[in-house]
Amino acid sequence: MQALAAAKITTTIFFYNPNIHPQAEYELRKQENIRFAKQLKMDFIDGDYQRDLWFEKTAGQENEPERGARCSTCFDMRFEATAEYASENNFDLISSTLAISRWKDIDQINGCGHRSGAKFGIPYWDFNWRKKGGSARMLELSKRENFYQQEYCGCVYSLRDTNRWRESKGREKVARGVKFYSEAKLKLSQ
Repeated sequence: MQALAAAKITTTIFFYNPNIHPQAEYELRKQENIRFAKQLKMDFIDGDYQRDLWFEKTAGQENEPERGARCSTCFDMRFEATAEYASENNFDLISSTLAISRWKDIDQINGCGHRSGAKFGIPYWDFNWRKKGGSARMLELSKRENFYQQEYCGCVYSLRDTNRWRESKGREKVARGVKFYSEAKLKLSQ
């Protein structure tokens, strides 16, 4: 977002994440996006929280692994809503910050973005934000802005699987809504 603002690329954030569970987690993540969008003077569109529709679309995929078919279904749903909104509101293209995460499959994300863009006649920009220090910059900004530190992808199944993995390693379960980047930085430096 900061790179787009610096490049003077007019950007609107379309926040459509019906996958995020529970709703309190959704609201926290949304507010973090709104806060940064305001700082960068970017428009923010709040898409509907269609949780029931997300569960309907991902039914039968509850045990798919991270980066599996459930993720493609989820990305398709979210990109299609984005592309449809962009097409109906005369935007030039769509893109996503999803691929900045090293935990995500960039080819899977870009495939979903291109498919959805083509369906609604809107180009998908598949810029690789990880390159040239993009991931490191994301962490630097997260610490500086004291962003909420998301410890799981967002969906109920990701939370379940993350907690199962943590328990198998003798680690504590995810504590939603309490961990922020600058606090993690402070703990490391003490």
